Amino acid sequence: MSALILWSSNGGPSLFTPGRSSWRSNDLKAVHFTSSSIGLPVLTCSSYKIVEKFCNLRFRQHIGKHHARGIHETSTAFQKSNTKFLVNATSGYPHESEPEAYPKSTQNSVINAMDAFYRFSRPHTVIGTALSIVSVSLLAIEKVSDVSSVFFTGVLEAVVAALMMNIYIVGLNQLADIDIDKVNKPYLPLASGEYSTLTGIMIVTSFALMSFWLGWIVGSWPLFWALFISFVLGTAYSINLPLLRWKRFALVAAMCILAVRAVIVQLAFYLHMQIHVFSRPALVSKPLIFATAFMSFFSVVIALFKDIPDIEGDKIFGIRSYTVRLGQERVFWTCISLLEMAYGVSILVGATSSYTWSKVITVLGHSILALILWIRAKSVDLKSKAAITSCYMFIWKLFYAEYFLIPLIR
Repeated sequence: MSALILWSSNGGPSLFTPGRSSWRSNDLKAVHFTSSSIGLPVLTCSSYKIVEKFCNLRFRQHIGKHHARGIHETSTAFQKSNTKFLVNATSGYPHESEPEAYPKSTQNSVINAMDAFYRFSRPHTVIGTALSIVSVSLLAIEKVSDVSSVFFTGVLEAVVAALMMNIYIVGLNQLADIDIDKVNKPYLPLASGEYSTLTGIMIVTSFALMSFWLGWIVGSWPLFWALFISFVLGTAYSINLPLLRWKRFALVAAMCILAVRAVIVQLAFYLHMQIHVFSRPALVSKPLIFATAFMSFFSVVIALFKDIPDIEGDKIFGIRSYTVRLGQERVFWTCISLLEMAYGVSILVGATSSYTWSKVITVLGHSILALILWIRAKSVDLKSKAAITSCYMFIWKLFYAEYFLIPLIR
């Protein structure tokens, strides 16, 4: 309360005369009450009734009982109470809202933790892995009755085990590249400091163990060997040990990615469904050959393209990628040319199908994707890292789209 000033006609500071129990209304001229701190209005009155009403509201228990000293003590207590109220009000955290702060804080912590793990898991690779396994699994379907609970269980086992191994591989790569990622990808949790090195080690170790455990209890040898070979190649690609860290060598790095994305994913997971789930002999079909060949081209493109926006950090830390050696523009158009060639072959393969519906969908689908790729490539500003990175993510979208077309090849 900023002020409570009461004036009498003779200039006395009190509303009461010692020894009297009633108001001296003849002496009272005005009451001035302000509280600018909390935005209350100013009240000015010369009427006895208005003053009496005001006093009855604020000092009802004290009128007629206290003398001037009592009034002074009551006013002091009243001021302290209002001061406490003002502190709470101006702080922006009223008592009523304090309990709500804890749930909000917990909720924000959970959201931040999920966002950090989302970035750590490299979601574009997770989506690619899941889609590829589902697509290849569909190639093993020979009749309608194959689409059963056994089929979906087999797909789920493969997807979950592979995603765990995928997180191990991309997580290990981030652990080995913390300094490089501070330049190339500062938004990643390890590079930004959101995750400590110990946290990263615990995550990748846990996911590797869980992946192997699931592969073992499922009892599918194609699945287990797919996980094991992916583990070996992913470790050799990233870890900085003698004779390892194969990502330093452009050709070897590309072969690692090709082996996992083009060969292991296609063959091993197809065999998992064909042998373990359906208990059939292994057969090499036309769609499987096409998927392996096409994804070989695509894997090489991904291996080359991923280094284009990372040229700055790779130069600093001595990673001799093709982009560092040949330049961004040359590698960029090499990737685009390889993909356009792959789409051209896909159109020819689709045109040879004996099924009209397969011929129409695959030829039209690959033609549209090839055209979209060319239009997008022509619009990329090769001097902009953001533009190149955006185009790289677009390449992954084409990768996803292809896995929708592969099961339709007949």
